[in-house]
Amino acid sequence: MRTVTLEVSSREAANSRFLRAFEGEPQGDIISFESPALLFKVLSGKRWEILNLMTGSGPMTIRELARRQVRDVKAVHGDVHALLNAGILQKTDSGQIVFPFEALHVDFMLKEAA
Repeated sequence: MRTVTLEVSSREAANSRFLRAFEGEPQGDIISFESPALLFKVLSGKRWEILNLMTGSGPMTIRELARRQVRDVKAVHGDVHALLNAGILQKTDSGQIVFPFEALHVDFMLKEAA
């Protein structure tokens, strides 16, 4: 099963993972966010609904997604572009959008401030 992991990590940790990948060590599908606040800003409630609807659904148009969510096309368009910019959704050659994973895993830890 192809799973994307959304994580909160420092620039140093992301750079380290990049260097390991460059040396040929598989890293998996990971999208890093600088802070939990940024992660939650990108993944609002309506955007989670989009990902839930798109998981396993294959490519679709923004208009079709808006119809399935019973939402305004313009609002869905904005949410889709935020998810495209984050790398969570992708565009097909035909211009449709797709969630190219079978599952999504979110990984971060909240701990006491130093």
